[in-house]
Amino acid sequence: MSAKYDVIVIGLGAMGSTAAYQLAKRGQRVLGLEQFGPAHDQGSSHGGSRIIRQSYFEDPAYVPLLLRAYELWDEIERESGEEILTVTGGLMMGPPDSLTVSGSIESSKQWNLAYEVLETDDIRRRFPVFNPSPNSIALYEEKAGFVRPELSVYTHLLHAEKYGAVLRFFESVRSWEAHPSGEGVRVVTNCGTYEAGKIIISAGAWAPQLLKDLGISLQVERHIQMFFEPTGGIEPFRVGKHPIYIWEADDNVQLYGFPSFGIGAEGAKVAFFRKGKQCTPETIDRNVYDHEVGMIREYLAQGLPQLNGRFLQGKTCMYTNTPDEHFVISAHPDYPQVAVAAGFSGHGFKFASVVGEILADLVIDGKTNHPIDLFSPQRFAYK
Repeated sequence: MSAKYDVIVIGLGAMGSTAAYQLAKRGQRVLGLEQFGPAHDQGSSHGGSRIIRQSYFEDPAYVPLLLRAYELWDEIERESGEEILTVTGGLMMGPPDSLTVSGSIESSKQWNLAYEVLETDDIRRRFPVFNPSPNSIALYEEKAGFVRPELSVYTHLLHAEKYGAVLRFFESVRSWEAHPSGEGVRVVTNCGTYEAGKIIISAGAWAPQLLKDLGISLQVERHIQMFFEPTGGIEPFRVGKHPIYIWEADDNVQLYGFPSFGIGAEGAKVAFFRKGKQCTPETIDRNVYDHEVGMIREYLAQGLPQLNGRFLQGKTCMYTNTPDEHFVISAHPDYPQVAVAAGFSGHGFKFASVVGEILADLVIDGKTNHPIDLFSPQRFAYK
């Protein structure tokens, strides 16, 4: 007797929602399992906005995936009628030899992406809310912007269901097993046992528990997204006037931020990129403390003084980091019927649309035409 489902997707956040959508759209019988509600705020896919950019300082190898991601964001927008990706332009600022600037320029040159280099005075003239230090320059990318994470997850889930996916919420996975023959999987949850031909594990900060057998050190970190009310009013920070930005200060600390895209007294969001504290999903402290707000104020006072106004709110989220801060996207090395997506290390959401396509390729065809060699879990095997 054949299994009721072709593919089970564990975790319906950023990557799982797009995978369920891609699979169902291709005619697969999909079961999606999520321990919380749809588009929840307990993991890494909330807070209203995530940066998207093509001039990728982390590694030029990401750029082809980004180009496809933009196409797929456009496709789901046309299908749903929702604005999920907003183009604002983007500044990658810092000293000329900083990774933020030099890496962005390297990727742009390698892939022939359009960009401008702005000197310190150019930054001040075009974007007067910034106060760059005298030794700072910036790469300006016109196509950069932000993706709305909650809207993305919700929209992909809605359309996955439209194509026939069965999605179960508030159902947590206790264990999974794959038949050593390469055919068939079994998943046990708090509500029952399911069988399918194949499985995708895209569990975010819960991946360390579900993917222990991969032998990868996945470290979860607590991070805070903070919202401030600008001192001179919100207008200079609205979409159309203010870009997304990643600013590497002279001490190599990276901050990133967004324009305001709400109405009324909503503030603008800013956060540190790499200053998190280790945690687990069970132990994360959801409180935001005065000293944490004060820490980011020190940088705002230097480089973005108009944003250093009233603190409005903070939202915690989690990064799940690999040792090299590159992703894990691959068929499981021991079980070809299992595909994994994990360790997105704080820079993964912009890729969600294309990661869903890759995961669907891996479980349907056993391979993908997308370049994912960088993301093999076997790169850690001999380290």
